[in-house]
Amino acid sequence: MKRIVIATVCALFVASQMQGPNAHAHFAAAGAEVSSQAAGADWAVYHGNPNGTHYSVLDQINTQNVKGLKVAWTFETGDGLPTNDMEGDTIVVKGRMYFASPKGRIFSLNAATGAQNWVYDPAEGKAGNGSGRLRGVCYWTDGTGERILFTSGNRLIAVDANSGKLIESFGDSGKVDLTQNLGRDPHSVSVNVNSPGVIFKDLIILGSTGATPGHIRAYSVRTGKLAWIFHTIPQPGEFGYDTWPKDAWKTANGANVWSGLSLDPERGIVYLPVASAGMGFKDFYGADREGDTLFGTSLVALDANTGRRLWHYQFVKHDLWDRDPPTPATLVTVHRDGKDIPAVAQITKYGYVWVFDRVTGENLFPTQEVPVFPSTIPGEKPVTHEILPAAPEPFARQRLTEQTLTQRTPAANAAVRAHLATMSNRGRFDPPSLEGTVIFPGLDGGGEYGGAAWDPTTGILYINSNEQAYILKLRAQVKMTNGSEASAGEIYSTSCAGCHGLDRKGNPPAFPALLGVTKRMTSQQIEERITNGSGRMPGFEDTLTKTQIEALTAFISDDNAKPESTTDGSNTSVDYIFQGYTKFLDPAGYPAVSTPWGTLNALNLNTGKYVWQIPFGEYPELKDPTTGSENYGGGIVTKGGVFFIAATVYDNKVRAFDKLTGKLLWEDTMAASGVATPSTYAVDGKQYFAVSSGGGKNPKVKNGGAVIAYALP
Repeated sequence: MKRIVIATVCALFVASQMQGPNAHAHFAAAGAEVSSQAAGADWAVYHGNPNGTHYSVLDQINTQNVKGLKVAWTFETGDGLPTNDMEGDTIVVKGRMYFASPKGRIFSLNAATGAQNWVYDPAEGKAGNGSGRLRGVCYWTDGTGERILFTSGNRLIAVDANSGKLIESFGDSGKVDLTQNLGRDPHSVSVNVNSPGVIFKDLIILGSTGATPGHIRAYSVRTGKLAWIFHTIPQPGEFGYDTWPKDAWKTANGANVWSGLSLDPERGIVYLPVASAGMGFKDFYGADREGDTLFGTSLVALDANTGRRLWHYQFVKHDLWDRDPPTPATLVTVHRDGKDIPAVAQITKYGYVWVFDRVTGENLFPTQEVPVFPSTIPGEKPVTHEILPAAPEPFARQRLTEQTLTQRTPAANAAVRAHLATMSNRGRFDPPSLEGTVIFPGLDGGGEYGGAAWDPTTGILYINSNEQAYILKLRAQVKMTNGSEASAGEIYSTSCAGCHGLDRKGNPPAFPALLGVTKRMTSQQIEERITNGSGRMPGFEDTLTKTQIEALTAFISDDNAKPESTTDGSNTSVDYIFQGYTKFLDPAGYPAVSTPWGTLNALNLNTGKYVWQIPFGEYPELKDPTTGSENYGGGIVTKGGVFFIAATVYDNKVRAFDKLTGKLLWEDTMAASGVATPSTYAVDGKQYFAVSSGGGKNPKVKNGGAVIAYALP
């Protein structure tokens, strides 16, 4: 594929999407009249509509006048945090904007002026560091009452959309405990929900993440009562049970839906992008979960009324590479042989686009069988072959060779060439190893959580992509013992090292270094952080004893302490531990691969061919707009011919492109990067374009917590 080219928040109204040359999503709440979204005024659902297309029929802002966009208003939450990205999308209903701040507070603003209507704090005034990656909220109405539903830690919460007050009749005084109904002791699981669910009729359907089985649950929007559950780790008698070791369902965690869901309201089908079957370091070590491990790393279609499985497709069997689908699927229509086929498109971290018949699960493009390399880790048994699409071509490069290493400087090239020679680099599906294995595209994509945008008038799918390599390295260590006998070093290796690294150097800013932590935190603060959690980090109050937490605090505070380990692979009491999320970088901290390091890609789903592909983003200090850069958060596409996106981590820019050619039409530099998907809406006939500007991902820039709205003068 040519690399140089031509020029948080949820499903809300119970809706059907009319797709065609002049059509857009039309939403109607159960028993209510069609809302203003029918005219495109609202952006009332995460990613624009239940189908997840990121599309708007608004055209007041178009290719001819977009260069005139100016800031209409800016709202600063004051909730910027060093450890939390602002990944939350904004939704807009009837001139009111709703979104989550980096601390997890929920705001309602006047969408035309930015004036605050109300704010709800799930922490109820208590000191804390927020809920981490809360990517949005859900709106529901029955035509009389209106509710905002969202999550905070292990709770699902409902507040009145007009006042921000708790709905006392929902759950337990407005809250539902998500640690319940998982078939485990509630005190042994840690549940978080990063991305909003979807609303179908009077149900809210949720995925989750955390130290828990990733089962999908539907709750009554009115009462908070559990309506149905789908076991992503199958139980006896259920489809897929035999793809796991016997009784694995009793202890296994993972196979969760962390990135959100999409919905076909007309057909009553909800689509689940299920993550890999491991959790933490178990994402990369699977000797104790032998088998294909359904429904890990799969797309699953369920009956939204009952949770009954309709069909599934597993992208990677016995996943050892954390190749989970990183975003909700996009419901599209493929035009083929004179017919319109309702379809679902799923982009992946590894740079491929899968396209299925929405109803049957049939592949709409040919596939190919590719080999899997044998593992060098004792006891690890990957499958021998995996399946990949034969078309469309991947939107990210698939192979790192000496020819595709950085050319930034001769010294940088020599350094990464020498480093590459020390690692395993056999190609796609090369398992993690003790010496380190190159994975390319890396663990943050290819595609990422922002997802793809689809234009029903052209059939084009827009995908922003990362082009970086990571290093998958394992280390042998003594298995953790049970109960209070577990030492602090064992606990650290099992519970902490997957993010902060066995060497405790972390991967800032997402995973801060723990070496020297006592220079910035007291022992009491460290103990409180371990107990209660912060941001992306779960609390361990329910899974560790007070004595263990105190021992772990002392271990983390001692820069010379070492986790227990062994290199004797024949020892039956050995686990293999992931050494952390390590990017393959040159000595100056830039990607070890040649440019572009980030791209935008426009793919015609009717033909399977790319219309245009361009480098996306830049590092300002390099003064080269063709490098591309790491990017998160998605884009949106409009009837006015414009593709809007922020996403780029290092240049803090928001941009508008001609959707047909990829030509840059407008850009603005914000105080912090926008790593969330924007929204567009209209109030009193005036179109606005809004983006979260809170930063994250860039350790050199202080995070913020703002929303910026643009409009024509």
